[in-house]
Amino acid sequence: MIFDFLQLLGGIIMSFGQIPQIAQILKTKSAKDLNLKTYTMMFIGISLMETYAVNLVVHGSGGAFLITNTFSLIASGIMIVLIIKYGKKIDN
Repeated sequence: MIFDFLQLLGGIIMSFGQIPQIAQILKTKSAKDLNLKTYTMMFIGISLMETYAVNLVVHGSGGAFLITNTFSLIASGIMIVLIIKYGKKIDN
């Protein structure tokens, strides 16, 4: 029971922990200091964990893991899109 709670809490922190960075990029329209490779590797890793989470749910457990992992996957995907869109320095 305690491990389920820890997984849920950790998943929530990991999922929503990227929101301040996403908000900052949208506010400043700049992601020039962020590394696309880092977020791509995170996205791939989270995708692999997502496959595992789906397998857990199919076998009757891991619902919280699937939900929090899905949010993390979405946030990482958004970060990749924003880095591609705003990663280049715009000279005026």
